[in-house]
Amino acid sequence: MPQRHDLLRVMPGGWPAVLAASPGFQDLEYGPRRLVAGWAERGWPVIARRPAAEEGEGGVAVGLPLPPAYGKLRLALSIPAELVTEPVAAVPLSAAVASVPAAWRSQVDGLIALGERLALAPLLFGALLWQRLTGLPYLRSGSDIDLIWPRPKAEILPDLLDGLDRLDMTGPVRLDGEIALDAGSGVNWRELRQEFRRPGGAVLVKSMDGADIRCVHTLFA
Repeated sequence: MPQRHDLLRVMPGGWPAVLAASPGFQDLEYGPRRLVAGWAERGWPVIARRPAAEEGEGGVAVGLPLPPAYGKLRLALSIPAELVTEPVAAVPLSAAVASVPAAWRSQVDGLIALGERLALAPLLFGALLWQRLTGLPYLRSGSDIDLIWPRPKAEILPDLLDGLDRLDMTGPVRLDGEIALDAGSGVNWRELRQEFRRPGGAVLVKSMDGADIRCVHTLFA
């Protein structure tokens, strides 16, 4: 089964039926409806998400975020498993350098350098990911840089967290995102940094099954 943040392509032939079963799609205005209707045919992916309690089993829960010009809505869809054709490779930050505004470049270069120094390649999600995948204008004033960092070894975790904090403070963009754990679960890097040096530090860990509070020091033991 897909994990959180997995990118998935959907068979174009089954896309109209998926949308017909979506109340959110029916409520869209003409412009967003037209964009979403052609989404699968363009080969653009959707993103795996945690299913809501009322959705039950039998489908793959995915999200489709729209750019700000279309209301910055996020459609929640359920895709029959047989319509999911293939996973889409995650996009590293280094592949999106050409997509970032010039004012962000120094900060992005710093993030890439941090990853190279620690042998960790951060992956995109959020607005920068969707702009890179679709070419649509997802970035706007006030956008964050959202990244998923691979699970680091315990001995380099402080370097990673402190490096992110320095780059976040330097700006100009707010850094958001997660440190990946097992099976698609993850923890917000800010929360982790805040709690990491506390003897009884605890953080919220999100997964496909929900979210629970975990002791920081058991996560990287």
